[in-house]
Amino acid sequence: MSETTSASVAIDLYIARVNPALVRVVDTLRSLVKKTVPAALEAINPWGVPVFEFNGPLCYIRVGQKHVTFGFPRGSAMKDPGKLLEGEGRNLRHVKIKDAAQARNPQLKALLLQAKALNDKTPVSKSLRPKDQLRKGKKKTAISRAQQAKWENLA
Repeated sequence: MSETTSASVAIDLYIARVNPALVRVVDTLRSLVKKTVPAALEAINPWGVPVFEFNGPLCYIRVGQKHVTFGFPRGSAMKDPGKLLEGEGRNLRHVKIKDAAQARNPQLKALLLQAKALNDKTPVSKSLRPKDQLRKGKKKTAISRAQQAKWENLA
């Protein structure tokens, strides 16, 4: 199984495990990212959260009980004319999405393009990357085999 396929399967299992009722919302967001930034790669970060990477983390998708959090690691540096972004941390900002119609908001595409432009201009610094991405000499995998086995047993 390729790394991309492995990540895609892991994300599907993550959604099924956390909240299958939000699968359409997540699928709409994944499609949006793939169409907007075709070079972005799906992965699972070390904390088990689905992410897209393009010159470092581009965005993440976290499934909750009532909504999906669509977040940006560099969100504090982004302009938000539609006032969609929430959060007060040093870097992270997110949008809470409750249904697939909300995930089709054209302002989300604009936010994605801004995130891509930020990563194009200045690739994400080492301080914003998970430590396992910085190890030299080791091949980076989308998810650990042990984690994948756990998720497959849950399905």
